[in-house]
Amino acid sequence: MNKSAFYKISYGLYVITSGKEGRFNGQIANTVFQVTSEPPTIAVSINKQNFTHEHIAASRRFAVSILEEATPMTMIGRFGFRCGRDIDKLEGIRTRIGKTGVPVVTDHAVAFIEAEVVGEMDCGTHTIFLGRVVDCDVLAAAAEPMTYAYYHAVKGGKSPKNAPTYQQETPPKPAATPVARAARYTCKVCGYIYDPEKGDPDGNVAAGTRFEDLPADWVCPICGAGKDQFKKEG
Repeated sequence: MNKSAFYKISYGLYVITSGKEGRFNGQIANTVFQVTSEPPTIAVSINKQNFTHEHIAASRRFAVSILEEATPMTMIGRFGFRCGRDIDKLEGIRTRIGKTGVPVVTDHAVAFIEAEVVGEMDCGTHTIFLGRVVDCDVLAAAAEPMTYAYYHAVKGGKSPKNAPTYQQETPPKPAATPVARAARYTCKVCGYIYDPEKGDPDGNVAAGTRFEDLPADWVCPICGAGKDQFKKEG
């Protein structure tokens, strides 16, 4: 079975929010799809271990913010690789309270959809929540929504282990004749690879900067892990 076939299915990148009584959380998801047009319904796949799953199961409502291509990796890392049980993911993020009472993330959002849960399906590790749409709107008509392919190919993003599309990556085989180059380092938390040839443009780290020469307070641009959470490749 060649599971790389799954990569040919189109996905997007979304922030899913939910909660009630002043307690809210959000997470990154890539599996959101429209089910019917009349009445308008959507479905979202959420890992049972995620804090957001608890909120949706309890409140029976959720909101979807469709992210634009320009969304910074730090924001994706905040919602995708940090746990809402440990931090307030919505702190410092632009939101507005929707018709369901759930905060809708408007930062870097192309559009949003709010829904009330009308059904669910147990899928083992995940639950598919079916939602009746109660409100939706376009926030940035000129912005391009980010596809999951763009997130991987252009942004260099990784899939969290709780994502429905997660697959264990096979390390590339070493070249027959190794070429001398500065070592790359992999974040043990989220899988981000620091490549000295590329640097960290978003963190103002110039291409050609070795990992050893990064400032002591430099952190992973995806999940915020410190340098001590990185391991050398090879």
